[in-house]
Amino acid sequence: MTATTGRPRTSTRGRWATAPAPSFAHLARLSDDTGLFEHARHAIVRREHGYCTDDVARGLLVVSREPEPSEELLRLAERYLAFLTHAQDAGGAFRNRLGHDRRWVDEPGLGDWWGRALWGLGTAVARSPAPWVREEALVAFSRGATRRAKAPHTMAFAGLGAAEVLRRHPGHVVAASLLADAASTIGPPATDAGWPWPRQELTYANAAIAEVIIAASQLREGGPPLADGLRMLTWLRGVQLRDGRLSVVPAGGWRRGAVRLHHDQQPIEVAALADACATAATVTGDPEWDNGVRQAVGWFLGDNDLGTPMWDPATGGGYDGLTPHGPNLNQGAESTLALISTLQHARRWP
Repeated sequence: MTATTGRPRTSTRGRWATAPAPSFAHLARLSDDTGLFEHARHAIVRREHGYCTDDVARGLLVVSREPEPSEELLRLAERYLAFLTHAQDAGGAFRNRLGHDRRWVDEPGLGDWWGRALWGLGTAVARSPAPWVREEALVAFSRGATRRAKAPHTMAFAGLGAAEVLRRHPGHVVAASLLADAASTIGPPATDAGWPWPRQELTYANAAIAEVIIAASQLREGGPPLADGLRMLTWLRGVQLRDGRLSVVPAGGWRRGAVRLHHDQQPIEVAALADACATAATVTGDPEWDNGVRQAVGWFLGDNDLGTPMWDPATGGGYDGLTPHGPNLNQGAESTLALISTLQHARRWP
């Protein structure tokens, strides 16, 4: 469902101090004692669509990033972690879809949900203040990290989880191997300055591809050059800016040489760019990457192609997409988690 706001476009540039703290109210609304529901109509849960490992893993990631989580957030972390360990088989693969009747509807596999599960688990290992969460997450991560996927995006997500584990456990051999293999799967940037991306198409969560190369450049041995990841990210950010504001690649992607559309833009693209720019800023110390994070925050606050906020302050939920007519007002898990993870980066500045 979509709607227009009818508001004139106003820029959020220069209004960084007004960026709200991330709210977990809608995340809690989408969660129950099993996990995190995938879809909502407006702000109300669509239980019939059930749960997916993809979103539960992202949920574990954002609650683990909170430096001083409330008791409610710790309970959410435990719930999400229990879901992921239930989804994992003895060989390290994961099921993805669980119905509201608590029955799995698929078999264990190594799709994007495997990569995201390892990303969420790795973040819990590195950042959760609860030792029992860190310990169990490390067991599940270590089991899953022995596997390998073929898809570059899947390996990028898994590699980012491995980079998190290495923050707390620098000698974790399995994590280091996974991160190196993720970078190898993606490969170096192309030599063409006009299209240095290692693939001929931009699809989804694109910035994760560049971010994992930047993360892998910090490996003690065998990492790719930092310049490779920065070159990819510099180009990707540049082609997604219009008049100084973000206009991200839409859900349909963008193939080299084709006409680029500007709708429907997905919050996951903005969140991925915020993550990658934050990682680049940390690794390089270059404040220009902080500006990339600010632009991502601005997109949610209304500094986008239609000048409309992409979240609901009353619920704390993120809107599902930016259409030609305005925001898709449904507030599902993926978009809400993208909003939260982007706003978490606002803490980088006083």
